[in-house]
Amino acid sequence: MIKKTLVIGASENPNRYSNKAIKKLTFYGHPVLAIGNKEGEVSGIKFSTEKVKFGDIDTITLYLNVNNQKSYYDYILELKPKRVLFNPGTENTELQNLLSKNNIAFEEACTLVLLSIGQY
Repeated sequence: MIKKTLVIGASENPNRYSNKAIKKLTFYGHPVLAIGNKEGEVSGIKFSTEKVKFGDIDTITLYLNVNNQKSYYDYILELKPKRVLFNPGTENTELQNLLSKNNIAFEEACTLVLLSIGQY
């Protein structure tokens, strides 16, 4: 199933996992949107720092540490995604509690692994 995905923490640096995730999501045919700390482009997906009010987001996949996530709490809740993926190193009990209170599912899982094993 195709899942419209927002990558938060996007980077043009090919060594960053957010970069690899954008490439792999695109490869598997998922529509990808992204937000980064600075403007950029990966695999034809342009991104900026602006918190755009995207609609119909299935999955948000996080590539920000806990401290950098705080400014995104309200934004993530407003988007009402079906789920949020906390990639390794992004686990955040405070945000997970907010998601639960707003009936938004979450997983502590690696986007790259989920894609590679067909469980995305």
